[in-house]
Amino acid sequence: MHLDVLDLRNFYYRTQLGRAAQKAIRDRLTELWPATPGEMAGQTVVGYGFAVPLLRPYLATARRVIGLMPSDQGVMPWPAGMPNVSVLCEEARWPLETGMADRLVLLHGLEVSDNPDLLLEECWRVLGPGGRAMLIVPNRSGLWAPRETTPFGFGRPYTLGQLDMQCRRAGFVPERHAAALYIPPSHRRFWLRSASMWERFGGRLTGLIAAGVLMLELSKQVHAPRRPGLGATVRRPMSVLEGVGQAAAGPV
Repeated sequence: MHLDVLDLRNFYYRTQLGRAAQKAIRDRLTELWPATPGEMAGQTVVGYGFAVPLLRPYLATARRVIGLMPSDQGVMPWPAGMPNVSVLCEEARWPLETGMADRLVLLHGLEVSDNPDLLLEECWRVLGPGGRAMLIVPNRSGLWAPRETTPFGFGRPYTLGQLDMQCRRAGFVPERHAAALYIPPSHRRFWLRSASMWERFGGRLTGLIAAGVLMLELSKQVHAPRRPGLGATVRRPMSVLEGVGQAAAGPV
């Protein structure tokens, strides 16, 4: 079940808790994928679901940024005050060429999908060889998944093992994992004011257990096709010289 785009917008942009959550996840993402010209020059960065709050740092350094929003969720213009880069799309039929994306971010996409396997197939299709994807999903053992007052309380929360297995079935290679959102899902001022401290120390103290979201980085590895008959050609690379020795043994 997809959330409505207006509810997502209101949470992330109009509540203090949503802005704290946005910052916590975005800061962790940019630690893993720095938004520097050296890292992002020439890259096409695509977000799916409601990933646009995480993509703003890449607007200035990537070659192209695209925000895909599923039709069951709805779409909103983004970014504010700049040319729109958000696009409405079908869940498993994106308006992108095959292999177009260099980096792909999913937030509020996989866990609410009615066809997660088909969605991952589409991720595989649009990602270029050697490209990277970052899946961000609610943590089944975290504090946020049981709370339906935030977007992380909807859909299917994951354990790291479940997410890893599903992505391997789709042909991806898991590279590394991380976590974010250690602040409790509370609107109380004390927790909001201490959000940065929770993010700094949460991972050191509790690992994945208390994190609100899991982050799994994937790569797309494509093996070069083998040409028919190549093995036979290599096994006898000098066959063109057969008979030269016999000719040389005769009279001079």
